[in-house]
Amino acid sequence: MERITDEKIFYKKMIFIGVPVVFQNLISIGLNLIDTLMIGMLGEQELAAVGAANQVYFIFTVSLFGLYSGAAVYTAQYWGAQDIDGVRKLLGIDYIVGFLFALIVSVVAYLFAPQIIGLFSQDQEVIGFGVDYIRIACFSYVFSGFSGAISYNSRAIQNLTVPTIINASALCVNAVLNYLLIFGKAGCPQMGVQGAAVATLIARVFELAALLIYVYTRKEHPFKASPAKIFGFGKELFSKVMRTAIPVVFTEGCWAASVALIFAAYGKLGTSALAVAQVANVICEMLQSVYFGVGNATAMLIGETLGRGNKDVAFHNGKRAVKLVWILNGVMTLLMIVLSKPVASIYNFSGETNRLLIITLITMAITITPKMIGYIYVVGILRAGGDTLFCMKLEIFCNMFIMVPLAYISVLVFHLSLPLTMLLIEVGDLVRTFVCMPRFKSRKWINIVTEVEEKDRS
Repeated sequence: MERITDEKIFYKKMIFIGVPVVFQNLISIGLNLIDTLMIGMLGEQELAAVGAANQVYFIFTVSLFGLYSGAAVYTAQYWGAQDIDGVRKLLGIDYIVGFLFALIVSVVAYLFAPQIIGLFSQDQEVIGFGVDYIRIACFSYVFSGFSGAISYNSRAIQNLTVPTIINASALCVNAVLNYLLIFGKAGCPQMGVQGAAVATLIARVFELAALLIYVYTRKEHPFKASPAKIFGFGKELFSKVMRTAIPVVFTEGCWAASVALIFAAYGKLGTSALAVAQVANVICEMLQSVYFGVGNATAMLIGETLGRGNKDVAFHNGKRAVKLVWILNGVMTLLMIVLSKPVASIYNFSGETNRLLIITLITMAITITPKMIGYIYVVGILRAGGDTLFCMKLEIFCNMFIMVPLAYISVLVFHLSLPLTMLLIEVGDLVRTFVCMPRFKSRKWINIVTEVEEKDRS
């Protein structure tokens, strides 16, 4: 009877936390999709350039996600124990580390823009467009860092409604400004790819301002506190959080870097392949937002449960999440196959490029199952239990020593097409899944990391 109650609570909270997270991810990816759709109307070279430039932002945001999700192992458990002071200190740690990281990435992106874009394409026009875009868009990274800290910690405390509305508003701002500045409408200058970058920057500024106004005007919001309370964490807490978070940052940063390197391998196949990969990745990420909701909700629920000292319920929540992802895999595979032709018809590509896009989308539909099963184990379950070092080692091995080498071998040695290359590199996701299964069953991943008194649990 107790387990039935636990299951009902799990699915109720999964919807409560997961649905807003899905919308947040859809909104975030939607910003990319809007850029992709509108810039795609300018041409394949412009689209390839923005796709290459966005790899920097991709690595940045995924690494930040690693920092915030690693720290959220503590935040969720503090929230489960109703330690509001601890939650605020974790937010302060995220603010400081996120800001410093964003500042470094912004400076590097601005100074080394030509070299960065040159990693993905040798086409001088593509490099030119990419430099124009990234040298404006890089200023948005700092604002994204602060917004991400608020949004991600809102998930940990299960307070997502208003942040989600704000994220949606930012998407609308970005969409309207994209249209006005890319194409020069309503008296605005026609700026092309630079217009897309300016629109993204303004949207990020708006998003952060709205989130801060919401936090500091709402009575008794958990994040509403003086700087002394938010930044009043000691060295001991900071060190403990970083010991958990840094492996996650390396895990996510390594994964993002591997994705960027694989994207660069696709660039060896030509500008058309690069443009197709950019479109396919955005569409795939759009559909995968549902998985991101399940993964984040699972992590928060497991963290909250462990904060209350209930390891058995945490394990069963993990089992329920894996079962749910298997069901989603069937639905999403069919949906991607059905959407492949309609999506291809949107873009102003040549007939050959359109056919490549359709085949690539179908290929990505096939690969979604091993990719997402591995995702739920690593992001939703093992890391939520504090097993971050194991996840880091596994991710580095699968991404950097299996998937990246296979991508370059496929392109440079076997001269395979884009879809066949994508199929071959999925070996890495299969290995990840088969390693995670026994780890999950062993329960070695379950750890209680916060200093909640154990005597109440024994």
